[in-house]
Formats: sequence, structure tokens, C-alpha cells
Amino acid sequence: MAIEIANTRETATITRVIELTNPKWQAQQELLERARQCDLAAWVGRATVDKYHGQVTPEAIAAGRVRPYETVIGTPQLLTYGGASALWHRLIGGTSVDAYDSANAYLGVGDSNTAASAEDTDLKATTNKLRKGMDATYPQHTDGTVAGSASIVFRATFGTEDANYAWEEWGLFNASTSGRMLNRKVESLGVKTSSASWVLTVTLSLS
Repeated sequence: MAIEIANTRETATITRVIELTNPKWQAQQELLERARQCDLAAWVGRATVDKYHGQVTPEAIAAGRVRPYETVIGTPQLLTYGGASALWHRLIGGTSVDAYDSANAYLGVGDSNTAASAEDTDLKATTNKLRKGMDATYPQHTDGTVAGSASIVFRATFGTEDANYAWEEWGLFNASTSGRMLNRKVESLGVKTSSASWVLTVTLSLS
């Protein structure tokens, strides 16, 4: 597994921003640019974790009443074989795999750093793992024919009582248990404690 390096900066509102990087991601950025030049589409998905002191609600965040003390931006994740199959199955009208919609989509986190594989079907943590359903209005996607329409955003809030351990992996699912894991990423997003609420946002795009 590539060693991650944290590029840290602070915003004007005193939120520390940590953007993870590694040699693989640096090489991928070059490949993505070359793919665009050759009119090739590439799947890109990245997670952002906004960390807040104490218990916060999505409504308070949306209203701007609270600000994160730290934001961690991850590197691209792995689309699983099962996830790719789910996309194609739904594309042709299949219904045996549930959609990743507001009723079924869940973001999960765990404390395992076992390397990701395209054959993964769940997070690798044995005990310390949790899935949370979508915040109100998520997932968000705007249908259209412009560049922004190539993306979709999923978001879930983990309160002070949720997932208090090292966040070493995350994934997107279409069920609260079992179901189909669309993707998985192994990266160190920090150690959550009961004194904080963390908001996990995953943006997927074809570019």
C-alpha cells in the first residue's frame, strides 16, 4: 500500500485542511489528464471528512451555524467488480440489485487497513465498522448534459456515539447490512472519539 502524505493548510475560518496524497495518486493525476486529452472517461471517487466538536446535526451544518475544526480530503477509491456489475445491471433496467438512492444508500467506515481488492464485498473490519444512512437530500445529482452532471455526491453524519475508532477504510453500500458494496478505500482519515461528530462525503464522477 502506498504511503500517504498529508498536505496541511488552514482556511480563513481556521479549519485545518489535510489533503492526503501518495505516489500512486500523483501518477493517477497525470493519467487522468492524458485520458481526458484522448477523450477517455475515467471513474474517480474521493472522500472528504469534515470534523466537528461535539454533537452536530446536518441541519446545523447546512445552516452554517457550525464549522469543522478539521477537513481531511482522501485519494481515489477502488470500484469493486460487484459495484461495476450493479451499475450496469441498473443501467439496463435490472431490479435484483437495489439502487443507491436516498432510501438504500449507506456509507460505511471501519478500522481495517487490509488492502482493497476489486473482489471485496464488505469492509474488512471484524467489529469496529458501522454504516450510516444518507443525510436529508442526499445523494445529490443534477441530471443534464454539462460537466457537473457527471458527478454524484453521497453524505452521512456520524454523531458522537458513532464509529469511535480509527477510520482506516470506507465504502458505499445499497443496504444497512449485506447488500452490494459499490467501492472501497483504505486510507487513514483519523481517529474519531465521542467528543466529535464527523461528516463523511463521497463524490463519484466520470471525467
